Order: sequence, then C-alpha cells, then structure tokens
Amino acid sequence: MNMKTMLVLLLLALATIFALVCVLLTRARAPGACQQQPSAQEEADDGHSRVFADLTPEELAQVVQYLRGSLGVPLADAARAKPSDNCIASVDVQLPAKAEVLRFLDAGGARPPREALAVLYFGAQAEPNVTEYVVGPLPAPTYHRDVTVQKYGGKVPYHRRAVTGAEYAAINELIQKELRKAPRFLAACCASDGTDLATITTAPRGLKSGDRTTWFVLFHGIAGSGYFVLPVGLEVLVEHGPLDVSQWYLCQVFYNGRYFPSIAELENAFVTKSLKVVVVQKPQEDTVLGSMRPLHPPGAPGPLQFEPQGPRYSVRDNRVTYQGWSIAFGMNPNTGPRLFDIRFRGERIIYELSLQEALALYGSNCPGGMSTRYLDGSFGIGRFAYELVRGVDCPYLATYVDRHYLSESDVPITNQNSLCIFEHDTSLPLRRHFSDAHSLYYGGLRKNTLVIRAVSTLINYDYVWDFMFYSNGAVEVRVHATGYISSSFLHDQGTNYGNKVGPHTLGTMHLHHIHYKVDLDIDGQLNSLESHDMGYQTMRVPWSPENALQQPYLRRERLERENEAAFPLNASLPRYLSFTGPKPNRWGHLRSYRVQVVSFPGEHLPTSSPMEKAISWGRYKLAVTRRKEEEPTSTSVYNQNDPWTPTVTFADFINDETIANEDLVAWISVGFLHVPHAEDIPNTVTVGNGVGFFLRPYNYFDEDPSLYSPDGIYFSSEQGVGACGANSLACLPAATCAPRLSPFQYGGFVNISLGPPLGGL
Repeated sequence: MNMKTMLVLLLLALATIFALVCVLLTRARAPGACQQQPSAQEEADDGHSRVFADLTPEELAQVVQYLRGSLGVPLADAARAKPSDNCIASVDVQLPAKAEVLRFLDAGGARPPREALAVLYFGAQAEPNVTEYVVGPLPAPTYHRDVTVQKYGGKVPYHRRAVTGAEYAAINELIQKELRKAPRFLAACCASDGTDLATITTAPRGLKSGDRTTWFVLFHGIAGSGYFVLPVGLEVLVEHGPLDVSQWYLCQVFYNGRYFPSIAELENAFVTKSLKVVVVQKPQEDTVLGSMRPLHPPGAPGPLQFEPQGPRYSVRDNRVTYQGWSIAFGMNPNTGPRLFDIRFRGERIIYELSLQEALALYGSNCPGGMSTRYLDGSFGIGRFAYELVRGVDCPYLATYVDRHYLSESDVPITNQNSLCIFEHDTSLPLRRHFSDAHSLYYGGLRKNTLVIRAVSTLINYDYVWDFMFYSNGAVEVRVHATGYISSSFLHDQGTNYGNKVGPHTLGTMHLHHIHYKVDLDIDGQLNSLESHDMGYQTMRVPWSPENALQQPYLRRERLERENEAAFPLNASLPRYLSFTGPKPNRWGHLRSYRVQVVSFPGEHLPTSSPMEKAISWGRYKLAVTRRKEEEPTSTSVYNQNDPWTPTVTFADFINDETIANEDLVAWISVGFLHVPHAEDIPNTVTVGNGVGFFLRPYNYFDEDPSLYSPDGIYFSSEQGVGACGANSLACLPAATCAPRLSPFQYGGFVNISLGPPLGGL
C-alpha cells in the first residue's frame, strides 16, 4: 500500500469519526422535545392544595347517585325536565370554612371533609322552590343537609331559578308555532317562513318580582356566521311563568317601532296595508355581514413562543408552581375562574382571588335591548369556558387543562383543554439600566410572567380571563372582551343608542362591568387599610428665605371603618391604597400590598332603579369589608331573574364595621363603556378593550425580590458578555432544544348541542 492510498484511507476514517461525533452531539443537544424542568416546589407538594380542588367526574356522579337514592322524591334529568318536575340543577364543590382550611394548611390540623353543594329545583311540590344541599363526605356520601335557609334566610322562590335549556327549547317551539300565523308578513319582510330565524333571550324576565316574561329578539340565522348582527325587526314577549307549559303564550309583538297584542294582529296589519314593512333580504353565506371568514389566504406563520429547555413551571393536579409562586386553581361553573392559597417565596399573600360577576347593560329603542341587564354568572361563566384554540387563544405550547362540571344534566360534562397555563415573555424589560456615568455596565431582567387563562363564550361575547404572576411579587388580573356585539333593528331615532353598523343594524351601546373578590392575607390574616397620596405645601427656601417653593409631600392615612373604604365607581381612589400587615420590613415600614385599579367604566345604574340593589356591587370601584363566612360572594345566580327582590344585596355588606387589624376582603369593580362602531364588525377586538387591576408589593420586601430571578442579566465593560455565568442569553445556542409540535387538533365542538340559544349577552 503506497503512501497516497494510506493518506486517502486515513482521511476517510477521520471524516467518518467526525460525522459520528456530530450525530452524537446533535442527539445529545436535541432530545426531540423540550423537557419540563424539575421544581423544588413540585417535589415538596404534599397534596394540600386538593382542599380547594374542583369536583372530579367521579365525585359528581357519586353526588347524583346519592341524591337520587336519598331524597325520597322522583328526580327528572334536568336536560329534559319540565318546570313542573324535580331535578338536580347543578353540583359544585362546597369549600370548607377558611378557619378550618388554615388549621389544616398551617397548623397540622385534620383535613376538612370533602363536600359538594347541590342545587335542586323542586317544581313538583305544593310550594315549588329552589333548595341547596351540602352533600358529603366525598367520594362516598352518607349525609346531606339543607343550607338554603342558613344562606338566604328562607327558601328561594321558584321564579328566581335560571332558565334551563329544556325551557328555552319549549319557548322556541312556542315561538315557531306562533310565527306560522304570519306567513305573508314573514315572506315580505324577511324572505322567510320563520323556521330559519334565530332568537336571542333578554334578561331580566319582566318588570317586577314574580314575573317570568321574556323578550326574544329574532335574527336571520346564517350557518357559519354570527347572526347577532342580523336583526329582522321582529321581537316577541313570552309569558313562561306557569308550571304547565301549555299555558305559555305570547304577550306582545314588536315590529319596526310598533307593538301588537299577537302575531295574528301583526299579520292582519300587514294584509290590510296598515303596517310599514322594511324589506330585509336574507343574506348569502359568502357576503353575510359579520362573517369571520378571512379575506386573505394564509401566509407564512408568525413567531412561535417556546421554552429553550422546557417549561419552567410545574402543574400537578390543581396546583401550579413557578419561580417562587404557588397557586391553587379551579373553575366555578357559574362565576368562572377562582384561585386560592396564592403564595410567593413560601408566604401566603392571597387566600382567595375569584371572579364574582360580569354585567352587560344595554340601551336601545327596541324592547329587547332597552330592558337587557345580563348577569352572566346566572348563565354560566365557567360552564361556557370551552376548549381553547392552540396558537390563538393561548400559545401553541401552553399547558392545557380539562375542566369538569355538572349543570342541567345528570351526567358530568368535560370541557377539555378549557384552561391554559403558560409562561409569557412580554418582550419588555421588567427593569433595566445602562450606566454611562462613573462606570460602564448593564443590568436588566426580562418581564416574564406566568399566565393562567380561560375564555368564556357567553353566546355572542367572549371574555378572556387572565391571572398573571411576576417575578417581583406582583399579581395582575385582566379581562378582555371580544366576540360579536349584540344589536337592535335600526328604526326611528335609533342612533341615540349607538351607531349604524349594517344596512338595518344598530350596534347598541352597553357597558361591561366585572366584579372580583380578593381576600388578601398580608403577613397573616389580620390586616389594615392605609392610603398614601400627595399634596403640596408652600415653604420658604431654607437657603434663600425671601423665596418660596411649592413642595410635594406624602399624606398618610389609616382607614378605620368600612364606610371610609367604599369608593364610588367613578371617584378617584387614593393613588396608593394598601393592605398592611402587623410587622415592619427591615426599614421600619409595615409590610404591605398595594391595590392598583386600571379601568374606565361606564355609569352605574341609578340607585332609583328598582333593580339596582341586585347589582349594588357596581356602585363601588373598590370596597373593603371584614371577611365573613356568611358573605362568600357579592351576588347570586338568583339575582338575574328577580333583581327587584335580590337574593344577595352587596350594599348590605358595608355597615361601617371596623376594618383595623381584621381579616379583610377587597371587592373590585372594573369595566368600560362600549359604543359599537363599524370596526366592531365582524368582532370586537381586544385592543383597548382590556381592564383589570394589580396587586403590588409595597414595602413588603426589603428589596426587589426579582433580584433572585434566574433571568437576571449583568455585565460590565471589563468582562466578556458571552459568559454563561453572567448572561443566560449567551447560553441559548447550547441550551436550545427544538420543540416538537403536536399536530393541530380541536375537539371543542364535540359536546355542543345546537339547540335554541341560552342567552344573547
């Protein structure tokens, strides 16, 4: 073998070895999927957060089985129950008393028994009513106790119950039967025989306590598009109070500014040419107003957010941990997202953070719009939080969690992937400084946040609920509104109540007001409320007494009683309003958390309104009260259908009790006025339609706790910027793994039945 041949073989061997090394290195650096990072908090999890957990499908089924065998009365399936039947309306977890939970979490006490709250409609009794039972212990119930009188001071009148899907179906059948009495009118006005018209409910149902009459607004129903912006001008008032469905009837009919006692009278007015008809052609699917079909073909995909070394948060059961944060999460079928036992760096800051209610109050010159005050909790904010769409509703690689509920059914229902959890890079520094004086250096920290999100679709509106947790110990709560506007038929002076957004469509003005409960525990349960604000004082210049200057100074005040801490909705809050604990930080200031509200609400319903008490929480931007077990929520699902005699009146919570060194709750209202405009077609956008509040540390720490974040960056002119020990960004090429994207899938249509709508919000 000559020298030339040996050199060729040697080069081939070296090339082979180099190729094998490259393959091995590539495999080592790219495991194929980004693995979740281990968490010390996860390893220390002892299951204590389960005390707050939503009921499992198995537990829900056990409660139904127990009630069917223990109440001694026949129970119809709520999915098909008539008003004259008994049925199980809903089942949810019954949370233990706070004192009992804290004994378990903090003092080694016994785990509280796991219980459920069951709501039953008793229509087959001499005095029909709504009754609530606590059922336990789970998972094998052996007892139930009636808590209705204890909670509400008496039985809940039957007319206050929510309208069920079966009731809506019966109403829709009645409307369709009546529409057949006006064939010539429908053909002329709407190019319809009535069967292709869609209806939307209004609420409340009537004008006084005991009523159960509802206006239904009719629209052109076009498959694959939002019919909410296609009114035909026809609205009907249905009496559906009697337990016997055969006794239901249409009380009144409204069309194009005129009222009629019946559909037959409307048809007669058309036939005798005494009715002015506005012809509304049936829209075509490809040109329909409000279609969400894109007008541009898909382009190149946008940026994709992923974790270079896998998720840095951990989700186990109902608990998520992230960079010092620990949060127990859940979903109330009525009121939506709820968080408990929120801790930062091992210390509990918030015992409960929960959504309470969402109000949408409309104006119009049509009866449906002018009478509408939707309380979305009665429809089901959590129940209608459907599956989230990857890459749009949440980042593609977020963690998706199923939620289970039992409402209007004897069988538990799962909304899969209906809550998402992800770490979000806001592309903004949390803090930074570039020094060009004395010495050259740079220090900074990315503003990353852990996000817990759900989206509720309440017929036409979609609410995006966000709860965000930052590395400086701050919490942000935010809601965005999107989806379709609700609308009225444009006639006469309709633009006094909104803007024209289609040939016959009035986008009706309305306000969105949202209410939250925040049970802060700052350095323990006993807290006080302090305000810090500014003033100016005129003073002589010490080094030049003949001159004066106006100097800002800090005004400090402790608020002693509930009435002092009830701030009207559109009044200014003190610029710094803080929950203070009993102990000082290193610098002698009481450890505190500041409440900062970011909101631009409309005007609250005047207190002279006979239904205002039902939404009296809306009087206040912020109200701080003493925490009481008998005041768990600011409203009730029963307030919607009887706002004139509300089951829960929040204003009664404020009775001038002392709030110094007590267990306190902050009740926060946020919202905005929405005057629909052309750009709300097809949908309202989230840009500019987001409101919320912050909970920020204020002397709670001795310094900014984000100094302990692993994302901090610091380098100077005297050191290389490429050192991994000082700059984690320098390590990205070696640390990055390629995310393995699962195929896009969506199952959110699986459990949806296309019956009559449960309400147009």
